[in-house]
Amino acid sequence: MKGKVCRKDVTIMDDLLIARSLFGTTMAFHIIFATIGVGLPLMILIAELMYQKTKDLEYVVMAKRWTKAFAVLLGVGIPTGTIAGVQLSLLWPGFMEVIGRVMPLPFQIEIYAFFVEALFMSIYVYAAERIAPWMRIASLILVALGALASAVLITNVHAFQGTPAGFRYENGQFVDIDPWAAFFNPSFFVTATHVALSAYVTGAFIVASVAAFKMLRNEYGSRIYHFHQKALMISLVVGGIASFLTATNGHTAAQYLHQYQPEKLAAAEGLFETQSHAPLAIGGFTDRETETVKWGIEIPWALSFLAGNSFDTVVVGLNDFPEEWWPPLFVHTLFNAMVLIGSLLIFIAIAGLAWKKFLKKDRFPKWFLWILVTSGPLAIIAIESGWILACSGRQPWVIYRFLSTAQAATTATDLGILFILFAGVYVILGTAVVLVLLYFFRKNTVMDDIDRAEKKNVPLFSTNS
Repeated sequence: MKGKVCRKDVTIMDDLLIARSLFGTTMAFHIIFATIGVGLPLMILIAELMYQKTKDLEYVVMAKRWTKAFAVLLGVGIPTGTIAGVQLSLLWPGFMEVIGRVMPLPFQIEIYAFFVEALFMSIYVYAAERIAPWMRIASLILVALGALASAVLITNVHAFQGTPAGFRYENGQFVDIDPWAAFFNPSFFVTATHVALSAYVTGAFIVASVAAFKMLRNEYGSRIYHFHQKALMISLVVGGIASFLTATNGHTAAQYLHQYQPEKLAAAEGLFETQSHAPLAIGGFTDRETETVKWGIEIPWALSFLAGNSFDTVVVGLNDFPEEWWPPLFVHTLFNAMVLIGSLLIFIAIAGLAWKKFLKKDRFPKWFLWILVTSGPLAIIAIESGWILACSGRQPWVIYRFLSTAQAATTATDLGILFILFAGVYVILGTAVVLVLLYFFRKNTVMDDIDRAEKKNVPLFSTNS
C-alpha cells in the first residue's frame, strides 16, 4: 500500500514537472520576441528622430530596415503569446481562477495596448511617405508606448504573484476584492521599470551585434561600414544608459525581495544563516550539504547594504524557513549570470563610447567588434536568466504564500507528448524566423535601400512589404 502511494506521488510530481516544463519552454521562447518587440520600437523611433533632425537619409533607412525586422518578430511573438495565454488556462486552472476574480485588469487593458501598437505600426509602414514628419514621429511614439504597455501589463501579473494584494480569502471565499489595489501591488513599479529597461538593453545590443558583425564583413571606410557604425553608436548610447538604469533598478528590486520575498533573496545569494553584515557571494554554486557557496568570491557586508542601504541590515537566511519553502538553489547561478552580463554590457557601452567620443578613434579594433557581436546573445541570456530566476525563485508558490504551484496545476496527465510537439513547433518557428530575416535582408541590401531613399518619387517604406 505504501509503495502504491509513493508511486502515485511520483506520478503527480512528474505531471507537475511536465506542466511547468511545457509552460516554461513556451515562455522562454516567447520572451525573446516580446523583449525585442519592446526594445526595437525605441531604436526605430530614435533613428526616425535622427533623420528628422539631420535629414541624413541613412537614418531613415535604418528605421525602415529595423521596422521590417520588427514586423517579422511580431509575427512570431503574437502566436506564441496566444499559446502562452491558452496554456495558462489549460495548465494552471487554479491560478487563473484567482486571476479572473482578483486581477483581470492587466489582461483586459493589454488588448487595447496591442491594438494601439499594431494600428500605428501599420500607419508608419504603409503611410510613412504620405504623412507629415510629426505624424511619423507620433506614430512611432504610440507604437513604442503600446509595446511597452503590453509588456508591463502582462508582467504586472507576475508582480502580483510575488506580492499579492487587493483581496482577502476567508472561509473559502474571496472578499474585499479591490482590482486596482491588486493592479498597483507593492512590486508593480519596480517590476515594470525593470522589465522596460531590460527590454531596451536587449533591443539596443541586438542592433549592436548585427552592426558590429556587418562592420567586420565590410571594408573600413566604405559607405556600408559607416552606415552600420552609425547604427552601432546609437545602440551603445541607448544600451549603455538602459544598462546603467537597469542596474540601479536592480538595487531597488533586491530591497523589495528583502522586504517581501526574503527566501528568494537568500536563495539567490546562497545565504543559509540569518545575519547582519551579510556578505555578497559572486560566482560559485550553492552547496546544500555544506550550506556554503563553493568557489564564490565574497564581498564582506555588501549583501546587507544591498538589502537595506546599511551594513547593519539583518538579512534572513534559508534556515529560518521550512525547507519545503526553499526555492531551488540553482537560482544563485541564474542571479550571477544576470548580474555579471549586465555589468559586462555597461562596460562594453562605456568602452565603445569612450573609444569613439573621447579618444577620437574612428575605427574599432576587430577584437572589440567581436565582443560587440556577442553582446546581443548575452543580453538575451541575461533576460532568460532573470525570468527563470523570478519564477523559480518564487517556488513552491504560484501566488506567494497563498497558492502553491501544485494546487494551481491541472489534473490532466500524459502531457509529455504535448511538450515534445510544442518544443518541435518552437524549433521550426525559430528556424523560420532566422531564414526569413536572412532572405529578406540579402534580397534587400543596405545599398538597395539607400538608393531608393535617394531617388525622388520612389517609396522606401512600402517597398518589399
